[in-house]
Amino acid sequence: MGLHSDRVRSEFELLVVEHHVQVRAFVRSLGVDPDWVDDIAQEAFLTAYREWKTFDPARDFGKWLRGIAANIVRSELRKDARRQRILRSELTELLVERVAEAKQRLEPIALEMIRDCLGKLPSRNRELVQARYRDGESAPSLAERFHLSSDNVRQLLLRIRLQLKKCVELQIAEVENE
Repeated sequence: MGLHSDRVRSEFELLVVEHHVQVRAFVRSLGVDPDWVDDIAQEAFLTAYREWKTFDPARDFGKWLRGIAANIVRSELRKDARRQRILRSELTELLVERVAEAKQRLEPIALEMIRDCLGKLPSRNRELVQARYRDGESAPSLAERFHLSSDNVRQLLLRIRLQLKKCVELQIAEVENE
C-alpha cells in the first residue's frame, strides 16, 4: 500500500490546489530565480506530504507550508549546487532571515494585507502584477500585451513591488502599534 490512504491523498490534493499560488508567490518573494520557483514549491509540497503525520490539524496549513518552503530555500543557500536557483544569495539570505524574524514578531505577512494593497493599485498595474506573478507570464510577453518594452515592464514591476512593499509595511506598522 502507498504512503497514505486515499482519504489523506484527497485531502492533501485539495490543500495543494488551495495553497499552490500562495506558496509560489512566497518562494518568489524570497528571491528565488523564477525558473526554479515551481521546483522549490513542488519540493515543499512533497516534503509536506511525506511529513503529513507530523502536521497538527489545529495549525494553519499555509503557515506550516511556508515554513517548509523557507527551510528549503535556506538549504539552497547553504548548498554548493551546480545550478544556481537563487538570484542573489545575500538578498535571499536577508529575506529568509526577515521571514524568520517576522514569525517571532508577527504572524507571517497576511495575504489579506497583500490583497488589500493590490486592490489599491490602478487596474492596469494590478493586471500586470497578476499576469507576471500569479500567472507566470514572461516580461517579453507582458511587453507585447501592454505595448511596452521588456525593460519598461521590468521597471514598472519594480516600482509596483516597491509600492506594494511600502503599503504592506504601513499595514504591519499599524498592527504592531495596536
